[in-house]
Amino acid sequence: MKGKCWKFGNNINTDEIIPARYLNTTDVKELASHCMEDADPNFMKKIKVDDIIVAGDNFGCGSSREHAPIAIKAAKISCVIAKSFARIFFRNAINIGLPIFECPDAAEQIREGDEIEVNLTAGEILDHTLKKRFRFEPFPKEMQEIIQVGGLMNFVKKKMAVG
Repeated sequence: MKGKCWKFGNNINTDEIIPARYLNTTDVKELASHCMEDADPNFMKKIKVDDIIVAGDNFGCGSSREHAPIAIKAAKISCVIAKSFARIFFRNAINIGLPIFECPDAAEQIREGDEIEVNLTAGEILDHTLKKRFRFEPFPKEMQEIIQVGGLMNFVKKKMAVG
């Protein structure tokens, strides 16, 4: 995963990720078009495919809605790096196959606009702009596979097909 960093602060809640006024749709493209709208109204106009969100503590706090990680994934954000994640957001992100990583040092030091690269299996973040390397604890093999196949449902289908 490699892209430009878009930086957010602490306690970014699910209403800022996808405002409640858009929850009457299940169209992921529509959800994506409003991703991060209440945190940064111009976010979707600025980002490119595979860009990366970097945030502070407690990213995804608030409601337990799955729409928040779905909107981020549908916006084609490659991953989210934060100091910490709200527990339900963390679980929902993994379940839909959105890569998220807790790395406090990276979240503090990476700046908006930095070009960064994340290696899921090695547990490594490279900030090409700052020329710094950050480490995080890689997910267990099965969690990595859930992310790589696009979420828990795809993982279960694959396991059932194998048999």
